[in-house]
Order: sequence, then structure tokens, then C-alpha cells
Amino acid sequence: MKREIIDVSQMELEENVVSIKRVTKVVKGGRNMRFTALVVVGDKQGHVGAGLGKASEVPEAIRKGKEDAIKNMITIKLDDHHSITHDIMGKHTGASVLLKKAPEGTGIIAGGPARSVCEIAGIQNIRTKSLGSSNKQNVVLATINALSQLKSPEEVAKLRGKSVEDILA
Repeated sequence: MKREIIDVSQMELEENVVSIKRVTKVVKGGRNMRFTALVVVGDKQGHVGAGLGKASEVPEAIRKGKEDAIKNMITIKLDDHHSITHDIMGKHTGASVLLKKAPEGTGIIAGGPARSVCEIAGIQNIRTKSLGSSNKQNVVLATINALSQLKSPEEVAKLRGKSVEDILA
């Protein structure tokens, strides 16, 4: 997976907190409470990222998660119907997510974590199926993995040495 630098200074970024977990560490003096926030950030125009923030207070964990998500942003290719260009499967540890192209008017048919990624990315028509683990963090990262593998028809045509019309036919 190649990394590209995305300039976020001119973007109108939206954030969506997918989950907040309270983590307890038992030490000699009692229990230490900390919080972990899973945050998805995007501009609803093909840019999306996910990040994890950990802190002793919830707002600080969310802020750190947002910064991490901005660092890990990817650009995705959308077609004319605000759907993905082709069907794809993404994996992260035990979670697998199947993303299927959908026609205009379908909407977002997806479960919680995958839905938040698709909405923030700007996808309006898609069908998804989460397979394997239902861990929210792994499902979000599997969805991001699948979206990062997408190729536009132009890229596929260039790789195969054909015209875009041949690829789409």
C-alpha cells in the first residue's frame, strides 16, 4: 500500500467517534482508568482516515484519535453514482469486510463501524458485509484497507494496456 501526502489544511473535515472504551489497569494503589477512542475522519469527497487515541480523559482521547486519523488518511476513487468502482474485500487481523458496488438509489447498506467509514468517505451507494470478527476497530481498519485497494478504470486500463472503453465493456 503506497502512502500519499494529503494536504488537509483546505479540507472541511468531519469526525465520527465510532467507539469509546474504558480501560482499567489494576496497580498497587488501586485502579487506573483510561479511555480509548476510535475516530473516523473524512471530508465526504473521497478522503477518509481512522485513528486511535488513548488518554486519561475522553475529550483528550478523541482529540488524539482525530490527529491519528488525519495522519492515516487515504484517497478513494468514486464513480458517477457515488459508489465504489468495483467490488473488493478488505482484511485486518480477524475481520474481513466485503464492499460491493451498488446502483443509484441503493443507499448505504452497512453495519455500524463500516457504515461510519462509508458515510465519512462520501460514498452514497454501497452494500457491505462484515465477515469474521465483529471487533469495531478491526472492522473499521478492514474497511479502510478495502477502500485503499480500489483502482479507477483509468488505472486498470493503463496497467493492462487497453482503453477505458474496453475495461468498462
